[in-house]
Amino acid sequence: MTRGSVLPVLLLALMALVTASGLTGCVAPPVAEESREIRTVSDLTDADRRSRVRLELASAYFGRGQMTTALDEVKLALLAKPDLPEAFNLRGLIYATLGEPRLAEESFQRALQLAPRDGDSLQNYAWFLCQQRRFPEADQLFERALALPQYQGAVRTLLAQGVCQARAGLLPQAQLTLTRSYDLDPSSPVTAFNLSDVLYRRGEYERARFYIARVNAQPDASNAQTLWLAARIEQRLGSSASAQIFGRQLRERFPQSAEALQFERGRFDE
Repeated sequence: MTRGSVLPVLLLALMALVTASGLTGCVAPPVAEESREIRTVSDLTDADRRSRVRLELASAYFGRGQMTTALDEVKLALLAKPDLPEAFNLRGLIYATLGEPRLAEESFQRALQLAPRDGDSLQNYAWFLCQQRRFPEADQLFERALALPQYQGAVRTLLAQGVCQARAGLLPQAQLTLTRSYDLDPSSPVTAFNLSDVLYRRGEYERARFYIARVNAQPDASNAQTLWLAARIEQRLGSSASAQIFGRQLRERFPQSAEALQFERGRFDE
């Protein structure tokens, strides 16, 4: 992992699952302003039901990495209901994953035209902009999502925003944002890893040690990146023996990883 990267594979997987999972079951038509009736399943039209089924399938395929099949299902959902914001949101994620930034941006913009206060669309568009290195625009959209009343996705949005700020080199802001996310969900190894990485880059090695230790204490959460970060922190703290312990774990568990190669070559500062 290079010095400028704080985005482990673990975070990529989490983002894909979280942003897609919010789509399932969210395609019921909105309540008309003049109506006092609460819409229930019995009120759904055939088009509503078809679009819901197709969108749930698309979300499942997206989560499994089957992007072409997911895109086909999104297209079928939009054939049934052409004004479905959740479908455009997922279409944006799919096109972004397929390396089609123009089509992805068009999809996210259309989703927000249809539902300007949808937190998932705001976060996903912001993350897309971050990947395009359009950091100020991304930060504004993250803030819009977080400002929504009773927003349920604050933990993941703060995580994404913090990683984006770190990518932009805004380390003090990233530290504050990731700390907020961690305070809301201290059980998240992804947040702990990224917060530790930012603290390491800021020279706060003792604090960085605390957070990465919590990650590596979980066998299912530790990986080549988390072990390598722990080794580098120990090296900075002058504890070569501890750095070697993490390095041996790295070589034994992930011998083919880039991090293991860096350890073998003693490149602790890269």
